[in-house]
This record gives sequence, C-alpha cells and structure tokens, in this order.
Amino acid sequence: MITADRLHSVQEYYFSKKLREVRGLMDQGRPIINMGIGSPDLAPSPKVMETLRDCIADAGAHQYQSYQGLPELRKAIADFYQQKFGVAVDPSTEILPLMGSKEGIMHISMAFLNVGDEVLLPNPGYPTYASVTNLVEAVPVTYDLNLENGWFPNLEELSKKDLSKVKLMWVSYPHMPTGATATMDQLESLVDFAKANNILLVNDNPYSFVLSKDPMSILAIDGAKECTLELNSLSKTFNMAGWRVGMVLGSTEHINAVLKVKSNMDSGMFYGIQKGAVAALQSGPEWFEELDKVYTKRRELMFQLADKLGCEYDRNAVGMFVWCKLPERSLSSEAFIDKVLYEKDIFIAPGTIFGSNGEGYIRFSLCVKEEKIKEAIERF
Repeated sequence: MITADRLHSVQEYYFSKKLREVRGLMDQGRPIINMGIGSPDLAPSPKVMETLRDCIADAGAHQYQSYQGLPELRKAIADFYQQKFGVAVDPSTEILPLMGSKEGIMHISMAFLNVGDEVLLPNPGYPTYASVTNLVEAVPVTYDLNLENGWFPNLEELSKKDLSKVKLMWVSYPHMPTGATATMDQLESLVDFAKANNILLVNDNPYSFVLSKDPMSILAIDGAKECTLELNSLSKTFNMAGWRVGMVLGSTEHINAVLKVKSNMDSGMFYGIQKGAVAALQSGPEWFEELDKVYTKRRELMFQLADKLGCEYDRNAVGMFVWCKLPERSLSSEAFIDKVLYEKDIFIAPGTIFGSNGEGYIRFSLCVKEEKIKEAIERF
C-alpha cells in the first residue's frame, strides 16, 4: 500500500528517532543522563492525584464526555486566566479544553488553513508548527528570530514582504526553545501586525509559570480576541504532561471553528482527568513557589555545566530549559551533542532541531534531578 503524499512532507519527530538511539546505548549498559527533552519528572500535587482517585466511581465517570469538556473545567480555566493574567473569558463559548496543546496545533490548522495558504513560523521554534503546516498542505514561511533582537520578530521587515497569502502566524512567548520573554508592548505590536494583515495569530503559552515572575497572556491586549487564539497546557505548570490536558482560548467564532474539527476527531477527555485538571487549576501560590524553588536550584547547576562547556546563556530566560550558545569555532550543534553523548554519556538537544537559526546553540532541559546534573558536571 502506497502512503499518502503528505507523509513525504514530514520526517519522524527528532526526539522520537534520537531517543531510540539513546535507549539503545542504555541497553548496552551506558549510564546515559538525558538532558534533552522537557518531560517533567516531578509529580502533580497530591490533591490532583487524590481527586483522580476519588472521582472514578462517580456516576457517568466512564461514559463518553462532552466534546467541550466539563463545565467545571471550563470554569476553572476561566477563573485561572482571570486570576493569573487578568483576562476575562466566557467559559461557555471562549474556551475549548484539549487533549494537550499539541492536538490544538493540528485542530487550529485544519480549521483555518486551505491547501496553499501560507503560515508564518518562527525560526527557531517548536518543530510541530512546521510539520502540521506541511501535513495540511499549507505553505510554511519562516521568519527569523535572533539573539540581537531578543528572539522577537522584526515586524517592520516582515511587513515589507508579500503577506497576501498568509492566513496564520505562530508565536510562542515565553519563547520555546530560548526562554525569551516579550513585553506587553511587544505583544500589542504582534496583535496590531495581525490585524493590519488579516492574519490569525496564535500564541503558544505553556511556559508562563516556570521560573517566570511576570506571567502574561496575549489575550490581555485590548481587541486581541478579534484576531488571536492562545494555547496553554497543564503539562509544564502542573507536572501533568502524560495526562494530556491543554486548552485553546479566543473568540466564540474562532473556538467554534476549532470545535468543528475536534468533535470529529475524538469523543471527549476522560472524566477523571478533567476533574484532576480542575484541582490543579485551583492550586494556591505555594504550588508555584515550590515548583520555582526546585527549578531554580536545577538551573543554577545547569549554568555551572554550561560554564564548563564554555557556553553563553541568558540568566533571565524563563521556562524549563537553558538555551546556550556554543563557544566560537566549536563543532556544529549536532556534532557537538553527539560528541558529548558518546564521550560523556550525556544527551543534550541540538539547537538545529528548532530551525536553522538554532545552529550554534544547544538546549538543556531542567527535567533532571539535581544529583544527575552534579554527576554530569563531574564528567567534565
């Protein structure tokens, strides 16, 4: 059986392929320390796990659930956005729970893109934006991000290009993979740019509560809902990556468009997971303080490791990664990480998996226990 042509436009996800190689080395007895992928190793709060356990005997818990999620989940998301971002959203019509925000990238693309439509993608940026764009047979058009401009797009230069075919623009602040943040003025300039060019702007925002003292939502900009959707997730903020709980927020019109796709793709999220998500979203300030305490200690150690390698980095970046510039005249990013993998048994992500502007950079994940980071330092 011949596969669909669209499969020729994408490759297997880098981490899917590379982690097979890493597991192979581990099977040989190599003491690999995995610093490559951002999969939280910490547990959700006890309250979240107790809620999941206690609710599975509820009436209807094991039946199909609403495509729009439990009303109390949507209410919890709305309350969370009001409390944390000062953003008011209607839980009935402006919120759609997702099985992880990665699902949302596909649903949004299917809802708004026709074959041949162009999509603005950050370089460097999350690889899934490009792969999904290719899968729906739209045309990826990258825009450059660089250190000199604070990893923020040069909107003046971008405005000079022919944008007549651009339908969608992906942004991610705090930025993945660099951890760079954007000011409210910069977010407002993105909204203005989208309105001026009749582009649907999507901000992917899962890192606002990891080592970030000033969490922001692009929906806090006046009039943003007219042209903007925001994706968010419980994966990083509440250590629930495997639970697959995300959300998309925006205008009723835009949310209904995404719902048309989603309602044909799944039959609702498991009841217990939704109830656990409600408990997570109602966490008090102590949860976020404790999370930051753990990641702060790990980040300081990771800075020491980066210093050992002669790398440069931004101490003010947020999120659960440390984005590092390799020393001058170093190897390419992929050659460097392979050298470290095979000589020191440490796996680090090369910057190039996030785009060509990631060449010369590597990325460390903070989802590694302190003792393992110390062991990695000792190996150098």
